[in-house]
Amino acid sequence: MTSVTPESIDWEALRLAATEAMRKAYVPYSKFPVGAAAFADDGRIVSGCNVENASYGLTLCAECALVSGLHMSGGGKLVAFTCVDGNGGILMPCGRCRQLLFEHSTEGMLLQTVSGVKTIDEVIPDAFGPRQLDEYAGQ
Repeated sequence: MTSVTPESIDWEALRLAATEAMRKAYVPYSKFPVGAAAFADDGRIVSGCNVENASYGLTLCAECALVSGLHMSGGGKLVAFTCVDGNGGILMPCGRCRQLLFEHSTEGMLLQTVSGVKTIDEVIPDAFGPRQLDEYAGQ
């Protein structure tokens, strides 16, 4: 996936994958299933669902499962992402998950959000991650 624009992404395929992942969520406490899906830079779709824990604070977000799946299936970078709730509605990742996505994304990764498609830089402005560390190392 070389040139990524909102129009070049098969958002329907991503939402379908996210919905399928959401149906596998383990949510006995909140009853709030979440599924996430993304295109990797090699074109494959990776997905994940949330997995709760009785201590709540140790719950794994769908985005965490997605990034783990990315690395387990060959690595790479994310180029487009979506996240859905139990009704298939679009969700915005929390701040922690935005940082996680930022660290595993291509520059300008696209996210389908509740207010339209945005880049990763728009949803986590002035972020600090691997690209910035590389820039600082080069100085």
